[in-house]
Order: sequence, then C-alpha cells, then structure tokens
Amino acid sequence: MRLSKRLLAVAGLVPKGSAVADIGCDHGYVSIYLLQQEIAKSVIAMDIKQGPLDRAKENIKDAALTDRIELRLSDGAEALQPGEADTLIMAGMGGRLTLSIVEGAIEKLGETLTFILQPQSEVPLVRRRMRELGYGIEDEDFVAEDGKFYPMMRFTFTGEKASEAAEDTPYLDEEIFGPVLLKKRPPDFELYLSKEKEKIEEILAHVTDEERREELKDYLCLLSETDRKG
Repeated sequence: MRLSKRLLAVAGLVPKGSAVADIGCDHGYVSIYLLQQEIAKSVIAMDIKQGPLDRAKENIKDAALTDRIELRLSDGAEALQPGEADTLIMAGMGGRLTLSIVEGAIEKLGETLTFILQPQSEVPLVRRRMRELGYGIEDEDFVAEDGKFYPMMRFTFTGEKASEAAEDTPYLDEEIFGPVLLKKRPPDFELYLSKEKEKIEEILAHVTDEERREELKDYLCLLSETDRKG
C-alpha cells in the first residue's frame, strides 16, 4: 500500500502495537497500511457515510485484510465501545469538527487515549483545546503536498489540564507553530515559514486598515523570529 506523503506522515505517528480506530477512514488506506507494516495490532475503520465505507471495503478486500479490519458506520466515535481502541486517528477534518469528535470520544471512552490529529484548519485552536482537556503533544510532523501544508500531532493524556482561555486570548507561539516542530524543524516546516512570510508581506502591501495592518505586522515579526531561531 502506497500512501500520499500526508497520510504516510499521519501513519508514522501511530505507536507500534496500537489498537487503532481510524475515524473518517475514507478509502481505508491508512488502516490497511498500519496492518501491512505491522504498526497496529488491530484496526477499526469508521466513517459517517456509507460511500467511503464501501470503497474502503473493496480496498481492504484487495489487500486480503477483510478478517483483520472491522468497518463501522459511525458519527465520530459513537460506534466505538470502551476498550476497543487505545489510539484514535482523525485526519483531514476541520479543527472544530476534530475537537467535537475528540470531546465526544473522551466522554464515551475515557481520557486515557492517544489521539493522532491532522486538522485542516484552526490548528492553534486544536493545540490549545487539547491542553485544556489534559493532553500534551508527544510528537509532531509537518509535510508539504500539492502546494498545501499539513501539520499533524500525537496527543497523549497527561492529566495536567490547562485553564480554559478566553476566546480573544492571543495564542502562544507553541500553539501557533507546535512545540515539537519548533525543536525538530523538519524541512517542510522551514519552507512553510518562508512561504507564510511571503504571503503576509504581499497581503500587507494591499491592506489599508491600520488595525489589520498592525495585526499582520505582529504576525510577520513572529514568523521572522521563528525562522531566525531555526
């Protein structure tokens, strides 16, 4: 099974020997890969729509893994029972949807879970909320693919729940960029910083609202400082 660069990085964050629930499994490629590479000991592939499950079923059949990957129609983690999985994957969803599924999973399954998250939006919000829920970032990765940038994180339960921040509280540097990424500095992360600076500089050239300009300047300064620390 050959995965895209993004999905390969997601799979690379899964701890060896995990019992995995792949929520929003789509074609089932990650689920298949995790078993073929002997990373996961078991996989439950789940999706809210029957169409993706049907496609996943065919791909799983072609991989001769029908007896090892269980398929379930599920809204988030609703069809998952306590003890069936210790690691939950959610890749390719919006940040707020990701968090909604995470919180539902915690309520249903308990807190001692590992989450592999690759949100498509509001990444700083995801990092902040996971801290508030008592989860720390154990590892991160960052890839560029088809002109887009994708951060992904592995969260484990620490029990140290951060105080809930007010909605207008500025994000910390580690919430914006990721504490592990700031240390590891993978090549695609460095590329992102460079491209992001170029984008903000171009936007600044056309913005006239002074308050917005100050916000953009502050962000550009943060990007430059982060880039220099590399």
